[in-house]
Amino acid sequence: MAGLRSGNRLAALDGLRLLAALMVVFYHYVALAKPWGHDTGTIFPATRTAAQYGWLGVEVFFLISGFVICMSVWGRSLGDFAVSRVSRLFPAYWAGILLTTVVVKLWPEVDSFRGLDRVINNLAMLQSGSDAPDVDPVYWTLFVELKFYLIMVAVVWFGVTYRNCLILCGVWTAAAALAPGLGTPLLTAFAMPQYAPFFIAGIVFHLMRRHGQNAVLWALIAVQLVLAQRYIDYRMATSLGKAAASALPGWPARLIIVAGFALVGAIALGAFDRIQWKWLTTAGALTYPLYLIHLNIGTTLIHHFRNRVSAPVLVLAVTALMLVAAWLIHRFVERPAGKWLRNVMRKGVDDARRHMAPRRKPVRQPERPPVRISIPDDPRAVGSPARDEVERTITSSR
Repeated sequence: MAGLRSGNRLAALDGLRLLAALMVVFYHYVALAKPWGHDTGTIFPATRTAAQYGWLGVEVFFLISGFVICMSVWGRSLGDFAVSRVSRLFPAYWAGILLTTVVVKLWPEVDSFRGLDRVINNLAMLQSGSDAPDVDPVYWTLFVELKFYLIMVAVVWFGVTYRNCLILCGVWTAAAALAPGLGTPLLTAFAMPQYAPFFIAGIVFHLMRRHGQNAVLWALIAVQLVLAQRYIDYRMATSLGKAAASALPGWPARLIIVAGFALVGAIALGAFDRIQWKWLTTAGALTYPLYLIHLNIGTTLIHHFRNRVSAPVLVLAVTALMLVAAWLIHRFVERPAGKWLRNVMRKGVDDARRHMAPRRKPVRQPERPPVRISIPDDPRAVGSPARDEVERTITSSR
């Protein structure tokens, strides 16, 4: 299989990313009781059960992230990787924090403003590491992504190669599989057993895309698919609550995970290369800001208008409004602020490289002995002032 061409954007992957985002939106707007004030079984009798599996969009996000991050770090330095991630993540994130804070402050219907300290703690995206509350509950996934980036730093440091990526996948698989039994909190925190199979599978699928498929890569995919099934009951319980999770069958969740692996695998192998619809690229760009703003803002709107507008129309209207808001954030915040932040950080990285480069001491050249040019013997010139002057001139010029 031919290697991945530079600049060949995978539109199908953008489409899958949007589908994953809409799964999460569908889950929050239809399955959760909080925005409606009571259980949604009577409001959405035909779609509520399907919506209860929408949380799996997060797992699909992680699968796509493994693919995309491995693709984006190839051939880049550590500084380039840091610049790329910071300029990509933070502008929309800061806009999401600001917008969510304003809405929750003005209309505290599904959440309440809990002080400026909470907002400040969220600005660095590290609040989960210090057990500080999120401005919006969906931000927990961002800390998982940050830990994945930290793991990828090790590969970038040693060089992003096929061999090093395989080593990472093997070591990480072992750590994720053994961490729960070892009972080491630090190892468990960074191995991320619940989510590692999706990131690792994404990396492996990108290796297939770039270098072609083989038995070793497919074996790694099979192991990740098995490990991904290990925590389905746990994820259902944490997403829906133990009572609701116990009332639902687990096989649809397992089937969705298999479908996610199959779709990303098909994209990696080129099955959807002919799909190059431009709107999919725009749709892919909207998924991150949509994810950041849809929960607290969207559920606040649903709660506020739930008794005035029919439920299906309200869900569709709020979803459309969130997509428009996501486009505005992408167009007027992400793109200009991301470009500015990228340029500023690149300058800072370049300055750091210059200061960190070892200074070369000037090499002192050894003194050369005077060069004397002998003049052919001439009996008439021996000992003459003219001959002595020529020799002094030549010697001093050297």
